[in-house]
Amino acid sequence: MQTWVLASNNQGKLSEFQALFDGADLGVQIVAQGTLGIDDAIEDGLSFVENAVIKARHAARASGLPAIADDSGLCVPVLGNMPGIYSARYAGTHGDDAANNAKLIKELTPYFEQGQAVSAFFVCVLVFVRHANDPLPIIAQGIWSGEVLSKPVGDNGFGYDPLFWLPALGKSSAQLEKSQKNQLSHRGQAMTKLLEQIKTSL
Repeated sequence: MQTWVLASNNQGKLSEFQALFDGADLGVQIVAQGTLGIDDAIEDGLSFVENAVIKARHAARASGLPAIADDSGLCVPVLGNMPGIYSARYAGTHGDDAANNAKLIKELTPYFEQGQAVSAFFVCVLVFVRHANDPLPIIAQGIWSGEVLSKPVGDNGFGYDPLFWLPALGKSSAQLEKSQKNQLSHRGQAMTKLLEQIKTSL
């Protein structure tokens, strides 16, 4: 059993990653960087790809293990694709889901008041590095399209899931079962692509 480090301390992400890796049967155990005493990287990139690479190299360097990093967020076209790479700290404090959701609703209130549907899409970029200076990181991207709700719906998931509406399903992301979300989501899509590349490169 190999151990790879996940460049995140988000327990929601950790459980999603482990479930996806278990399904791929690669013999890999994922550990969150926090359990190894690794602090968060400074995310000073200007894109999802840049930040994912920064986080993966940071975790690999600090742990001496292969590392996988995720940079993901919600893009709302009418807001210039914000919150984008700032999704986790949109309201100012990193990881404050309630505050981030409240700010997004406030920013979109003029559209909701006009009865407009507000389109949005989740983006996930995954990066795998075999070591900190890996010259050929494996990179995969997933995009999940939907709409933004004017109030939270559902109790599952994390982040913006309660505000992310899927018209074709008539449900929010936070109303999906974990297995269904893993099949459909931006992270699930990116992970499927990443695992396909990893299987052919290891």
